[in-house]
Amino acid sequence: MNRPKSENITWSEAIVSREDRERRQGHRGAVLWFTGLSSSGKSTLARLVEKQLFERGCRTYILDGDNVRHGLNRDLGFSPADREENIRRIGEVAKLFVDAGVIVLTAFISPYRADRDRNRALLPAGEFVEIWCRCAVEECERRDPKGLYKKARAGLIPEFTGISAPYEEPLAAEVVLDTDQLSPHACVQRILDELEERLILGAPAGK
Repeated sequence: MNRPKSENITWSEAIVSREDRERRQGHRGAVLWFTGLSSSGKSTLARLVEKQLFERGCRTYILDGDNVRHGLNRDLGFSPADREENIRRIGEVAKLFVDAGVIVLTAFISPYRADRDRNRALLPAGEFVEIWCRCAVEECERRDPKGLYKKARAGLIPEFTGISAPYEEPLAAEVVLDTDQLSPHACVQRILDELEERLILGAPAGK
């Protein structure tokens, strides 16, 4: 749904602009969208990257899949329709964070390509950085810190991505990390390099 259900509503413009916030804090707002199978390293890397950015003085926040389902998306399950709505809501929340000049890191399986592309389209070019944590399902199962793959194999978790539900691999992610081969340190550095190249870690000229 592209149009709001409610009528007679108007977007309220702030007096303090996004440009004002970015100029003061010295970096741009952006979405770092971590995607990949369960146990592929999304949340771990998001936390490590946030720590590095925070130490540089950046304003950051992590939207984690499990955390969001405790509150904002507690009414959603894991059916294809619920997964789509889950990611739609996160995209809209992430957009608000970017408008506030924050670097928001999202760690969601987000298995459907169309959903990820829809959230990318919410932002100007260059402000959505898709980070694919590519990891063989066998390695994800070996890690399995929550025991989810074991439950899925036993039929206790229906529609589990990578086992009984599909994962649509990104076609043109800005960053592809083979997390079953690279160290966490190497992955973090690769992401930071990408942000530097995109000038996200420096306020744009003229701001």
